[in-house]
Amino acid sequence: MFDDEEAWAGASDKVLVHAAAIGEQDAFEAIVVRYGPQLLRYATTLLNDHGAAEEVVQDTLVAAWKSISDFRFQSSLRTWLFGITAHKVIDQQRRRTATPSEDWVLDRPAEASSVDPAARATNAGFMEDLGLALGELPYKQRACWLLREVEGMSHEEIGQVMALSNGAVRGNLQRARATLSVRMARWR
Repeated sequence: MFDDEEAWAGASDKVLVHAAAIGEQDAFEAIVVRYGPQLLRYATTLLNDHGAAEEVVQDTLVAAWKSISDFRFQSSLRTWLFGITAHKVIDQQRRRTATPSEDWVLDRPAEASSVDPAARATNAGFMEDLGLALGELPYKQRACWLLREVEGMSHEEIGQVMALSNGAVRGNLQRARATLSVRMARWR
């Protein structure tokens, strides 16, 4: 369909899904490039282990490749991928215990490069405390907070990813924010 990798990069999710569904590997690679970093950031923050998160994202992408022909756009492609990732994270958590998260996980790539070194050093303590506070939140609260505050998803999208009602999403976000507000009070 497309001969050029850049053409795939500019294609809509719908075009990529339809092409990947008929076996076009370059189209699926464009999906991986588009959403892989977001999935890795999300999984790493939830698992507090970069290696385990890479494994989860790899498992997510394999599952997505195998079932891409069944995808019917009842949600966005991004939401569908995050949903698969959320299930893979739960599977991974059943097999291990959590450790503190790494600071870089919460930095958005574009924002991290725009901050000068002095400001980044000033924020190091904040990021460390935030990572520890997030690590203490129950899984659903942490996952909802990350999807909303880091990934910018709507309540409806979070509900689809987490298989929760809008009310449950709002409740988890409210409890997460309340806990984080108390834990991060010294940074106000």
